[in-house]
Amino acid sequence: MAGLFDPITLGAVQAPNRVLMAPLTRGRATQDSVPTAIMGDYYAQRASAGLIISEATGISREGLGWAYAPGLWTDEQVEGWKPVLEQVHKAGGRIVAQLWHMGRLVHPDFLGGDAPLSSSATQAPGSVRTYLSSGEKRGYGMARAATLDDIQRVLDDYARATQNALDAGFDGVQLHAANGYLIDQFLRDNTNLREDEYGGSPENRARLLREAIDRIVDVAGGDRTSVRFSPNGDTQGVIDSNPEALFLPIAHYLSGKKLAFVELREPGPDGTFGSTTQPPISPAFRKAYDGVLVLNQDFDGTRARDVVESGAADAVAFGRPFLANPDLPARLEQDAPLTKDDVPTWYSRGPEGYTDYPTLETEAA
Repeated sequence: MAGLFDPITLGAVQAPNRVLMAPLTRGRATQDSVPTAIMGDYYAQRASAGLIISEATGISREGLGWAYAPGLWTDEQVEGWKPVLEQVHKAGGRIVAQLWHMGRLVHPDFLGGDAPLSSSATQAPGSVRTYLSSGEKRGYGMARAATLDDIQRVLDDYARATQNALDAGFDGVQLHAANGYLIDQFLRDNTNLREDEYGGSPENRARLLREAIDRIVDVAGGDRTSVRFSPNGDTQGVIDSNPEALFLPIAHYLSGKKLAFVELREPGPDGTFGSTTQPPISPAFRKAYDGVLVLNQDFDGTRARDVVESGAADAVAFGRPFLANPDLPARLEQDAPLTKDDVPTWYSRGPEGYTDYPTLETEAA
């Protein structure tokens, strides 16, 4: 069996190890969602990852409701990404863009007061900071149900953002279909209340997913396309009553698309960033899906080694450990101590808690 530090082919990408960097929203772009120079430093520091999956990146103004997150819908954003990606590649890294439409989690403040788009007219729990909220969080607004014209427009946005990602220099793209965002809102039966061809049965609820995958693959090719799911549990108010009935047919469908990989984020009952009593579906998904499978959530080095060596997954994506450990693959391989991340700096805009974490080399100096 392969090991965690063995090379792996991820579609068109040849990864030197199976320690992937999961997407991590950091809020260092401009208010116009243009990447900044410090983002190049941050990603280049983490270029030893087998593959970097970028922070979630908006496909449209309508789809982005996170302050200072980057986008891929304007020429200025594409130009902003180019030096960032050049720096990653110069450091020997590989990076794909995670394409993001937040659906009902876009606060009306980001939309000039308009209602956000979702599968149905529902309202997300919780709150978010906006550019108009003076640092205070505001509760989400009531979403409006997407019309068929809206759906076609969103699909066009996914295709355009994919082309923009390739033009910027990304090595591929990942469709964000997890964590309670737009695709997930269509997939799950507690947020998709539709009675048309996009609602009701698991097959219908997965229609937007399939159409988005098809549009992205048409632009990038299957070997430069991946997708992320969070199939078990409640994430930002989105949950399904029967995850296996929903996701196992999706696994069969994706097998035919020959994607670079599929990533599953699966919290457990004792999860440190979300928890659930719904069991993981990755064992059943593994049997139904014939491509590369990546797992994510609360992994340490020992557990990551075990799942790869056992064949339960082909690679592991690490999120928060990569925040404070830019040389995470080396630390895991050497069983070196991990630096703890500083939570208040996650979205603090500057270099503190972003590009100032030490490597093993600098610690030894």
